[in-house]
Amino acid sequence: MPEHTFRVNGEQVTVDVADDVRLLWVLRDVLGITGPKYGCGINVCKACTSHLNGKAVNPCAIPVKDLGPSDEVTTIEGLPATVGQELHPMQRAWLEHDVAQCGYCQPGQIMAAVALVNRVAAEGRTITDADLDGIRNICRCGTYVRIRQAIRKGAENM
Repeated sequence: MPEHTFRVNGEQVTVDVADDVRLLWVLRDVLGITGPKYGCGINVCKACTSHLNGKAVNPCAIPVKDLGPSDEVTTIEGLPATVGQELHPMQRAWLEHDVAQCGYCQPGQIMAAVALVNRVAAEGRTITDADLDGIRNICRCGTYVRIRQAIRKGAENM
């Protein structure tokens, strides 16, 4: 099988898998990184949301052959924390707003939120309701109101 080299959470990795294996399975089954959750496998639920080169993506839709040595994949496990803090500001906001119920979608929700806040900040503006509406991650428990509150609070501290 071919080897594929890329970066995950700041470390260079090389995996020996078929070209068409999806990144989600490489992360979970080959590398043992379980933060990105398997929900649908067809790029709909977004439970697996992670970052690829700083942008929110769904690893269930990315064949490992599409990654190169300079590509950086970041999962919830690699989300950078604020200096001296155990949790990223968005993770703290999630706890403060008691967002999680079952918790299954939360890593993907948080990764989508962080990517959104970073993008909006780079554009020099604040988060709008339209921005929040653009997050399409599914929460089967329906905590969307608290998710939106937590994103706004996390954005204040990022």
